[in-house]
Amino acid sequence: MNNPLGCRDDEWKARLDLAACYRVFHLLGWTELIYNHISLRVPGPGPEKHFLINPFGLHYSEVKASNLLKVDLHGRVMGESAYGFNAAGFAPHSALHGAVENAHCVMHTHTTTGMAVASSAGGLSISNFYAAQLGGRVAYHDFEGITVHADEGQRLVKNIGDKPAVILRNHGLLAWGPTIALTFYTLWTLQRACDIQVAGAALGPAIAIPEDIQQRCQRDAVVVNTHPDFGRENFDAMVRLVDRIDRSWRD
Repeated sequence: MNNPLGCRDDEWKARLDLAACYRVFHLLGWTELIYNHISLRVPGPGPEKHFLINPFGLHYSEVKASNLLKVDLHGRVMGESAYGFNAAGFAPHSALHGAVENAHCVMHTHTTTGMAVASSAGGLSISNFYAAQLGGRVAYHDFEGITVHADEGQRLVKNIGDKPAVILRNHGLLAWGPTIALTFYTLWTLQRACDIQVAGAALGPAIAIPEDIQQRCQRDAVVVNTHPDFGRENFDAMVRLVDRIDRSWRD
């Protein structure tokens, strides 16, 4: 396995996973010029909490395993890099990595339909197949402006609690989880729910999903979404699509 940084094997594996995820987001159109972030904790034997994040200034299509930044919770970059990080991405991601035990991966997007639902008074409507799987698992955090202030992180963590799918009011979507594959699946499910809600809005009121069916969907979703390897097949399939186009993320 090529490892030009000479870092631990488990860190290089994390770098590969995260770089691949940036390319998957690019393939799906979940990009916002050079903005937004996906971060992943760096595994290691010590108590330090370091995480990987994209270098500010690079498009997702330019992110590679070797150019990802490793930072600590205080914003110090570990190692040498020609790039820094975006403060608006560091603040919320560091808050989650530092305070939420299972937040090994954090993803944030500004997709059109995600922002539309985040800006709607009613938020996510539990009225379609994907939304029903998220019932009781969605948190909301009110808009406080550009996320560059560390004190907002405390309120964000409090509002999230243990809910892995997050709607940042007037802002966008966020997901976190114990693995990059599961976090990706959570965000994909939330994104699909938003896509369908916005697409159907012009058709009038949606068909309500009965409460007992919502609860059944939630229970069934929790069963599969707590499996440690759940979502890996989906993620790997997307990475294979990326590889057919460009394998430079592996460098």
